[in-house]
Amino acid sequence: MIPLLKRIFRTGIVTEPVPAPAESSEIKQLSNEILRILGRALTIREVDAGSCNACELEIHALNNPYYNLEGCGIKFVASPRHADMLLVTGPVTKNMEHALKVAYDCTPDPKLVVAVGDCGSGCGEVGALFAPNYATCGAVENVIPVDIRIPGCPPTPTALMQGILAAITAR
Repeated sequence: MIPLLKRIFRTGIVTEPVPAPAESSEIKQLSNEILRILGRALTIREVDAGSCNACELEIHALNNPYYNLEGCGIKFVASPRHADMLLVTGPVTKNMEHALKVAYDCTPDPKLVVAVGDCGSGCGEVGALFAPNYATCGAVENVIPVDIRIPGCPPTPTALMQGILAAITAR
């Protein structure tokens, strides 16, 4: 035990270098762009239509201090009535089909729908597994209209941010 402690004291604290801070001008420019297009902060309602929760983990990472999505003027809300965008993950199961349609109908116009992941987008090997069958309706676009698709299994937080921004600018 003593040799191990000596080695620890000799080595010291080994950590990764601190990442460079994000350019505050980029964040300010993004916030200004969102305000210009929407007139207020972008609000997102995330709907899990039957995913394996891998996409949800990446979506939750968007709120951590590293990505700081709220610092850009983008917020997650609990009700589709307060949302500008629906972020839908997973293939739509038969049990979630009606709930997704209700969430879509409750979202005020103009609304955006983003299908997240290969399952929700109906692409890739994983998306091909969830063709319409007895348990699923398949991709999100089989149930409600989709504006943007974000591929990946699961997509990275950076890809999610790019997809969300592509949806905003496509509006």
